[in-house]
Amino acid sequence: MNIKYQIQVIFGFFTILLISSCQSAGVNSTGSEYMPDMAHSVAYESNVYGYYYNNRWGTEDELHKMVQPRVPVKGTIARGYAGALDPYNSATGVSYKPNGSVPYYYADSEEERSRATTEIIKNPYPITASGLENGKLLYNIQCAICHGEKGDGAGYLLRDDGGKYPVQPANFMLDTFVNSSNGRYYHAIMYGRNLMGGYSDKLSYEERWQVIQYIRSLQAASKKLEYSEKLNTLNTSDTPYSVIASKMAAITPAATVIISTDTSATHKAASGKESKH
Repeated sequence: MNIKYQIQVIFGFFTILLISSCQSAGVNSTGSEYMPDMAHSVAYESNVYGYYYNNRWGTEDELHKMVQPRVPVKGTIARGYAGALDPYNSATGVSYKPNGSVPYYYADSEEERSRATTEIIKNPYPITASGLENGKLLYNIQCAICHGEKGDGAGYLLRDDGGKYPVQPANFMLDTFVNSSNGRYYHAIMYGRNLMGGYSDKLSYEERWQVIQYIRSLQAASKKLEYSEKLNTLNTSDTPYSVIASKMAAITPAATVIISTDTSATHKAASGKESKH
């Protein structure tokens, strides 16, 4: 075998090797890569799913699990989002906003949904202008894309060019929703319903009730009724702030009289003591 033939064989071998190593990029493949570890992270990246077969830490299923948004450890409360004032925490001198995490004693089942609908009636927060304003903001961010800005179930995802939505979102303007208790809404916010996911991790305790109040205001407007901090003609479960303010005003004069009487008595006693000296 002469040298010229050997060179031809070696050249042909490397030519075939080079051609076979060139792969076309596909939908789910970039083809052959030179130093792929320069482009693929061996460590997992938050909220990015890109499995790399040369990883050294686990399987593809483990990667998929790790890159998902994580939920808080059960029982934990984010700083600044406690549910109510706690004397123990107050004694620590740490200030926090009491509006976020409140125990919810209903499970995610149809039986518990019915129980919540029956038992949760009154909104714990009075109707205020600021509450309705914030409820509108939160509703438009979290809910309107499906339920529509008017609450009629005709959100952006149901537009003519948006494709077919598999399930019609709830139309809050229907009498069945208008006449439903607040528990029906609150339970849906906590756990979701059908294709709708839960929003307990996105809305604080107070914010959930503000969203429900705003939905009630939309229902009132559709029925030509009033639902505001001054008057509520839609239902008897939600209290306008004006009702509470009027009760407080009725109590205030009596408290003022007691205070002024006590002050006067104290002043007289003090004057009497001074006159003895």
